[in-house]
Amino acid sequence: MYDTTDPRAALNAPAKSSVPPPIEYAAAEYAKFYETKPQEDDKNGKTWYARGQNFIIAYTEAAPGATFSRKGQTDEYVVLLHDADITADLTAGSEKKSIGGYSVTFVPPGDSGVTLPKGGRLVRLFTTRSADIAAKSSNAQSYAKPHANIPPYQSWPVPNDGYKIRSYSLDVPPEPGRFGRIWRCTTFMVNYLDGYQGRRDPTKLSPHHHDDFEQCSLAVEGEFIHHLRWPWTVNKSFWRGDDHELCKSPSIAVIPPPSIHTTEASGSGFNQLVDIFCPPRIDFSEKPGWVLNANEYPMP
Repeated sequence: MYDTTDPRAALNAPAKSSVPPPIEYAAAEYAKFYETKPQEDDKNGKTWYARGQNFIIAYTEAAPGATFSRKGQTDEYVVLLHDADITADLTAGSEKKSIGGYSVTFVPPGDSGVTLPKGGRLVRLFTTRSADIAAKSSNAQSYAKPHANIPPYQSWPVPNDGYKIRSYSLDVPPEPGRFGRIWRCTTFMVNYLDGYQGRRDPTKLSPHHHDDFEQCSLAVEGEFIHHLRWPWTVNKSFWRGDDHELCKSPSIAVIPPPSIHTTEASGSGFNQLVDIFCPPRIDFSEKPGWVLNANEYPMP
């Protein structure tokens, strides 16, 4: 259910889900990095880890000169630099690239590294195929058993011209009819939503549901209330009460299918949310002009 001014109101009806109709539901997952201890605290800085069914979020407050390496990385991962005044030096195999802040970057499989000369905030997104990182997640136990209503993970096709470091500025102006600022790779879709100055208009919320995938909402500025409601099943033991969860920054909310959900910016200042999907969404990809790098990554 979208307001008529919301570009998602023009989405096609979702394709028939590949998972059976739900008979039980998972709870939402919330990781409030601002009020919990990091999983790592060393010379590189402080890093918090939290996960969903298919993905892991690594949020780092990096020290100057911090380096984060991956050896034999199994698939593409994402480097998100929210702050404009930081830089990063990336390596992937024999390739080297320096990038500025306020950017999203896709890093190829294999050996790679990210160095922040001046330090700063760094967000990395991995699939749970990186088992060593998944084990560090603060909520790893929540996924000891796979959650219901989500099909097995499958990566999307390899880029037309092969893997390489691909970096994109987040400084993209809004466009009528386009929803947020969306990029995708073989493993993730990242939607850097239009921010809110002050509270979101409570008369124009967007309650909706997803049949068979999780949504991760990463708060990088401000604060948000995540409203969730689960449908009833014939088995009352699976019923859940509503969530109205306040999450400040930095934090993530992992929203399970098929909960009805909407997120309300509630901070008095600037509020910035990033929606993350793993693997990418078909419906967003089918909308002409929505995925800003669609010409580089073919659809399944």
